[in-house]
Amino acid sequence: MKRFEDGQLSRRERQVMEILFRLGQGTAQEVMDELPDPPGYSAVRALLATLEEKGLVQHGKDSRRYVYTATVPEQRAKRTALKQLLATFFEGKPEKLVASLLDPKDQHLSREEISEIRRLIDSP
Repeated sequence: MKRFEDGQLSRRERQVMEILFRLGQGTAQEVMDELPDPPGYSAVRALLATLEEKGLVQHGKDSRRYVYTATVPEQRAKRTALKQLLATFFEGKPEKLVASLLDPKDQHLSREEISEIRRLIDSP
């Protein structure tokens, strides 16, 4: 699980985790159907097996099919992904991320969105 905490998942592994969070559970075929530009069925099974070895998913049986579920809470996965994003692109500084999000050249935020951001910043 340490690789997960360090944000050391491949792009495909992160995609599979996101799919399982969204679906709640899924078979290899269901995961494959949701992947953008999906690899073959065997590759999806291998991805799921790798994630299971890392302790991030588990499987149960439904008849002859394996049904996979995430073993880490979605909120924890989001925090880990955000930490990785901050470290990779923003020198680990949340203020640089926020400044990038609020750059008027890149964003056209509505008054309501700006108000909501201010409310979130001001709330304890």
